[in-house]
Amino acid sequence: MYILGLNAYHGDSSASIMKDGEVIAASEEERFRRIKHWAGFPSEAIKFCLREAGISIKEVEYVTISRDPSANIHKKLIHAARNLVSAKSLIDRLANTKKVANVKEELSMALGVPVSEIKAEVKNIEHHRSHMASAFFASPFDEAAILSIDGFGDFTSTMIGVGRGNKLEVLDTVIYPHSLGVFYTAFTQYLGFEKYGDEYKVMGLAPYGSPNMVEQLRDVLVFKDNGLFELNTKYFRHVKEGVQMSWEGGEPNIGSIFSDYMVQKFGPTRGKGDKLTQYHKDLAASVQRITEELIFHILNHLQKRTGLKNICIAGGVAQNSVANGKVLQQTKFESLYIPSAGHDAGTALGSALYLYNHVLEQPRLHPIYHASTGSRFCNDEIEAFLKEQNIAYTRYSDEELYERVTSRLLDAGVVGWFQGRAEFGPRALGHRSIIVDPRRNDAKDLLNAKIKRRESFRPFAPSILKEHVSEYFEITDNVPFMEKVFPIRKEKHAVIPAVTHVDGTGRLQTVDKENNPRYYNLIQAFNAKTNVPILLNTSFNENEPIVNTPKEALDCFLRTKMDMLVLENIIVER
Repeated sequence: MYILGLNAYHGDSSASIMKDGEVIAASEEERFRRIKHWAGFPSEAIKFCLREAGISIKEVEYVTISRDPSANIHKKLIHAARNLVSAKSLIDRLANTKKVANVKEELSMALGVPVSEIKAEVKNIEHHRSHMASAFFASPFDEAAILSIDGFGDFTSTMIGVGRGNKLEVLDTVIYPHSLGVFYTAFTQYLGFEKYGDEYKVMGLAPYGSPNMVEQLRDVLVFKDNGLFELNTKYFRHVKEGVQMSWEGGEPNIGSIFSDYMVQKFGPTRGKGDKLTQYHKDLAASVQRITEELIFHILNHLQKRTGLKNICIAGGVAQNSVANGKVLQQTKFESLYIPSAGHDAGTALGSALYLYNHVLEQPRLHPIYHASTGSRFCNDEIEAFLKEQNIAYTRYSDEELYERVTSRLLDAGVVGWFQGRAEFGPRALGHRSIIVDPRRNDAKDLLNAKIKRRESFRPFAPSILKEHVSEYFEITDNVPFMEKVFPIRKEKHAVIPAVTHVDGTGRLQTVDKENNPRYYNLIQAFNAKTNVPILLNTSFNENEPIVNTPKEALDCFLRTKMDMLVLENIIVER
């Protein structure tokens, strides 16, 4: 049984394919289109998934899409009537609904197959049920509480529930217009970060400020006694105008969400490119702090309500790695699972898992601790490409490769590391990474000068051998997807300054030999030379989606000042 899962007509469009409960492939459309957070119909990701499965669309039995236009329909109508929602907003929603309803026609056009030959049954799975399934059904837990929390999907921003075996039960929801994701995005825009997906910049900026505006923010974000929340709608425009989202050319853009009332209360907005003042840093710290408090408020009530010890979290807010790193300390939950693609891209796989497990009542798959479901290329393919481009290269054995790469790292080298299958999700996890010696005080300047050219306040992440976590971090946990931030032991700050943020934390990735053998072996080789089992890891890109092919990796290498490019066992050097 083949199930093709889709996230379509929204940012981070994606596709996945499963066969009899095995995940064969999953990837975001942005990796193929080369536009960050690409929105629309994920035709190229679909073609990739079908190629990886070795089938045509004619052999697919089910197509799941992580949107259900019929969900909460009565609530949508009531809201529109009560709030005199603008005609433009209603027309936009109707147009998007029609697109979701025409999946077979889209597949036919994209794949050149007549609609009559596409036999698959199309299943619409509610957005947050897809998020919940992406976390719980991929987790190691037979029983767990679940939180899905993001901007909006199917008129809902938050869903809490319980997973048991191959079934999900929804306990409660927060519906439009109330949303923690919208709260965070509104202040992201207010602080001058206007692009879709810029929320992580506020999270990175927060440690430079003091959370001295939390009490003022309690008028914006209202905690409720039932463990949920509401927004004070005076601060937001979307209540009547809707969330104005466009994706011309595939690039998603969100219109301004905050109202004039927010400007009255918090002062003038920061323009794009304006200097970041201490006020901006303090506001970022306050927004991050109250966001964490609300997440713990929801989780503590959920834990008390269910009595469960395991928690799964998904949704755009689940990308807040600072909050994630504190969950087990701030709640009574004992174990936490967050998938590699906790954001909307993950709902492609989540919708397929919901159908397979919850609806069709099929057995659970093995827990997923790796994200390698994307593109892959063998040494012979890479050699043929480099010869075609007249690029000088050398092919090494594994042992020689690790020796050569670590030597270059020790010589202040910046290395592009392209190995195995591309990662599914927003993080580079040692398959499409740029790596640097974490002991260097000048590593951030080195990277920004040679490649990244990004804001100085944004941190770089440490990849650490799993068995050494307790030596460097105050909290020991398995963090395969770089989804949690933990405090770094004070005595290690000077040892790994390049990956120690201003507040003494690091967004770690634990690397184990079973799930990431080549990256593990490289870090182990670096450890043998330095007695430091860590590499600085950042995504292999330059203001673009993470590289997906050898051509994109080579292009990035040639237009930057990267010192070494490693493509499987092949090295290109300057």
